[in-house]
Amino acid sequence: MLQKIRKIDGVLVIVLLLLMCVSILALYSVTHGRKQDGMHLDMLVFYGLGFAVFFVLALFDYRLLVRYAPYFYLLGLMILVFVSLFGKTKNGAKGWIEIAGLTFQPAELFKLLLILFLAWILVKKDRESLRFWRDCVPIGLAALLPFAIVILQNDLGNALSYLVILVGLLWVGKIRFSHALIGFLLVGGLVLAFILSYINYHDATVSFIKNTLGRDHFIARFDTWLVPEQASSDDSYQVRNAKMAIASGGMSGEGYLEGSTVQSNRVPYMYSDSIFVAIAEEFGFLGAAVLLLLFFILIHRLVLIALASRDRAGPFLIIGITAMLLYQILENIGAYIGLMPLTGITLPFISFGGTSLIINMASMGIAMSVLLYGQEVEEELPVLPALPAIFTGSRSARG
Repeated sequence: MLQKIRKIDGVLVIVLLLLMCVSILALYSVTHGRKQDGMHLDMLVFYGLGFAVFFVLALFDYRLLVRYAPYFYLLGLMILVFVSLFGKTKNGAKGWIEIAGLTFQPAELFKLLLILFLAWILVKKDRESLRFWRDCVPIGLAALLPFAIVILQNDLGNALSYLVILVGLLWVGKIRFSHALIGFLLVGGLVLAFILSYINYHDATVSFIKNTLGRDHFIARFDTWLVPEQASSDDSYQVRNAKMAIASGGMSGEGYLEGSTVQSNRVPYMYSDSIFVAIAEEFGFLGAAVLLLLFFILIHRLVLIALASRDRAGPFLIIGITAMLLYQILENIGAYIGLMPLTGITLPFISFGGTSLIINMASMGIAMSVLLYGQEVEEELPVLPALPAIFTGSRSARG
């Protein structure tokens, strides 16, 4: 046990501690003297729990988690369905469970369960190139099913993360170049067609989203992103003020606790998904760059762990976790500079939220477990008969 503890990546732990400091300082700045006062202390408690989860999972052999990943996946699907039917609505998304006064978002947990499950499937392929019908389609369905459930909960941000995880793992899972190219052109064409139709045929597209899809909640976000001149002042309020705050930060910022927009509370959810705005305004470009550097170092350490792993499952887990984090970082920051639609996705390790933080810390714990146990002799993962055949494919099928 002591030998395992000595092998823990100290750089990664230090980066997590620094991110914790950034989060606590930022949360205090945006909540002191308001009804959310004290959130920084709650976040400190969440970080304490998160580090406990981190070290427990770091010292736990991740290969056991991969072995039973199909069961975790099926259990996660059942929880998502339960939440869709009986969950609480928060910020327009019906995806929350309340337990003993605490709220929990299963869609956040399912990101980690999906990574484990897809890694389990890809390990069974034994380094073979993925065939389209036998491999790519079943793996895609494994991600599209929870995607559809979470979309019905009006949670676009977490739903899209499942697709990003899918793409990342398919790429390192030896998908054939021709299949990747076809998929890229198909998805890229659909996205481009949607953007052009939304801009050029705005009323018809909005009518389709409202009346046919029943997703009224998404229209304000798409309007603000694609046609800001047509968005109402209420719909564009958050992003418009966020851009002004980021611009006013300049090179070195307006000073800690001195941000004019932050302290006047002109950007909603400053303690949650808008927290990057507070950092950019009060610490400027330099402060934002330091935060991005910390994220870069974190991702770099994860990549090094993946490259050093001798076990097949380890790199798949690391790539899935990396894809999840990169998506959250780019989507959160991009939404407030006009590059991405506003989805409500939180900034990893910085935004307030117990579920998101603990899941991210658990992901780091699993990554650390790959470092500690991934150097050992690779062992085969057993076939679980309870897994539906569609997820494993048939050897006689042709790709």
